[in-house]
Amino acid sequence: VPGGPQRALFVQTDNPSGNRVAVYQRAPDGTLTLAGSYATGGLGGVLKGSVADHLSSQGSMAYGQRGSLLYVVNAGSNTLSVFSVRGDELSLRQVVSSGGVFPVSVTVHNGVVYVLNAMDGGSIQGYFSVLGYLIPIAGSNRLLGLTIPNDTTQFTHTPGQIAFTPQGSQLIVTTKLNLSDIDVYSVGPFGNLSPEAVVNSEPGTGPFGVSFDQAGRLVVADVGDGSLASYSVNPNGTLAPIDSVATTQAATCWVAVAGRFFYTSNAGSSSLTGFAESLSGQLSFLGDTSTDPGTVDASSTPSGTYLYVRTGVEGIVDEFRVGENGSLTKIGSVTVATAVGGEGIVVT
Repeated sequence: VPGGPQRALFVQTDNPSGNRVAVYQRAPDGTLTLAGSYATGGLGGVLKGSVADHLSSQGSMAYGQRGSLLYVVNAGSNTLSVFSVRGDELSLRQVVSSGGVFPVSVTVHNGVVYVLNAMDGGSIQGYFSVLGYLIPIAGSNRLLGLTIPNDTTQFTHTPGQIAFTPQGSQLIVTTKLNLSDIDVYSVGPFGNLSPEAVVNSEPGTGPFGVSFDQAGRLVVADVGDGSLASYSVNPNGTLAPIDSVATTQAATCWVAVAGRFFYTSNAGSSSLTGFAESLSGQLSFLGDTSTDPGTVDASSTPSGTYLYVRTGVEGIVDEFRVGENGSLTKIGSVTVATAVGGEGIVVT
């Protein structure tokens, strides 16, 4: 088997007694077969108030093409695991400190990795990937200064995701219902960040999961008003709103891209809502598709032909074929052992 990915799917269990990554082979028809399970060397975590979404985040796993490396957060032990990927086999290379408390999201671009820590007001930490190992970037840690939730609102008032823009020149952080902001940091040539973020306040929207379209525009799932919104990201870090369309579903938190279509995961309705996008970034509602209970993280194949969706209540991954018009046809499902409430998904 040559090095690098080869039609595989990776999910983490987020089990507090020992986190693992389950690996599945993807058949040509999109169906999944378990290929193996690997300990991360860390622990999963559970935010207070969560039911199907124990990390209450998007992007708790990330894949770096350079070096064929898989990054996985261990929320319960404040660490980040690094695996080398060879087809559908993993090898644990390193477990490093996340530079904060309760890491929930990780992103990578061209060998620079940033992780988002959700607790103690939130923080981010950067690393260089050198020969498959992470080295912390000096001076890269940033405190988000969020209000610290002390009750069962913990899962709604921690930050939601960290993500590089497609060109890697900016870093996006969402704050969900804590401040309802989308923070944008500029990224220097060596992974160093601007001292402060440009804070884009989006009152009442509760920005949670993000993705990007083929033109590099930002698309955001808003849990506060149950919508999908699109923005242009300006070079100075400000956002220019383009469109916002309601899903009419409950707990719209995650968004995945499949070709020219977007799909929000609506945990409270156990559904996916599809959207098409025009060349100018306008969004059009396509309809809803039912899933197993507790719809959370989703990801498509690189071609956009198949969409895979984690459902946290019973630890199931649902498998869908994406039609030419954006319609979804269910083709199967698999149950991930010990992954009830599990989040995070990577498809290669």
